[in-house]
Amino acid sequence: MTSTQASTTVVVVTWRGAAHVTACLDALAAQSRPHRTLVVDNASGDGTAALLAAHPSRPRVLRLRRNTGYAGAMATALEQVETPLMAWLNDDAAPDPGWLAELEDTLGEQPLAAAVTSRLELADGTTQSTGVRLTADGHGADLTEPADEVFGFCGGAALLRTDAVRAVGGVPAGFFCYYEDTDTAWRLRLAGWHVVAAGRARVRHRHGASTEPGSRRFHRWNERNRLLMLLRCAPAGVAVRELARFAALTAVLPLRRTGGPRPANFDPRLRARVLAEVAARLPATLRARRRVTRIAALGRGAIWEAWARP
Repeated sequence: MTSTQASTTVVVVTWRGAAHVTACLDALAAQSRPHRTLVVDNASGDGTAALLAAHPSRPRVLRLRRNTGYAGAMATALEQVETPLMAWLNDDAAPDPGWLAELEDTLGEQPLAAAVTSRLELADGTTQSTGVRLTADGHGADLTEPADEVFGFCGGAALLRTDAVRAVGGVPAGFFCYYEDTDTAWRLRLAGWHVVAAGRARVRHRHGASTEPGSRRFHRWNERNRLLMLLRCAPAGVAVRELARFAALTAVLPLRRTGGPRPANFDPRLRARVLAEVAARLPATLRARRRVTRIAALGRGAIWEAWARP
């Protein structure tokens, strides 16, 4: 169900999503709440464009000339959204018919919240995420138990206040993939907003359909973006500590004997590449940190103390 008077634009980012994007659009077409649908196609070359053009829901499609990743596509979409609310939805996710209504109603009841996260379930019915927690070493980790308020939202399926996201600097397009959601949650919290969960907003998720969790690319983006997020958003002592820990472990790993192949995230060459990319981006990251400071209503230390847990 769509409407020009809708409160929400649902943004679906796809890349080579021919195998699953139709199921996502079918699920959106079955929503009980009017909405607009914007699909950002990251230069797919697998027939996705034809499927989008033929879908009976007639979604608006923004086709990019190159693959900008999930973060880049969401940043581009944010410039196009004209509704007060913006939903993030993976192309391999299929929400229940009442999904959007649950999210909108939850956000409507929580005027201090800028984001509400969904309950993502895997194909076998197990819970993937009910929100994101902040770990003691600065990772964003999925929660799997019900919670009313969470540190951050899972970008696979969430609803956000459009103006709030813009006011805190938008989506970090340079992250390409991973941690763009937790970085955004950090900045929303620093600005004084809350993030809540809607446990009845259920989404079935084919996790990893576009990117392979555990792959070298996954660990490169995951480790790099965690460090960049901390440098942008976390207390300075935390950011420096975690960067130093990452560098120190990278330096000693070649001296350690292993009985077989190392996991990708313990490959010294991959970790060295991560450090090189963080170093190359450091000037821009520190400028971003200063911008975050200017919009912050709360101290970084207060957020860390309230949410960072083992």
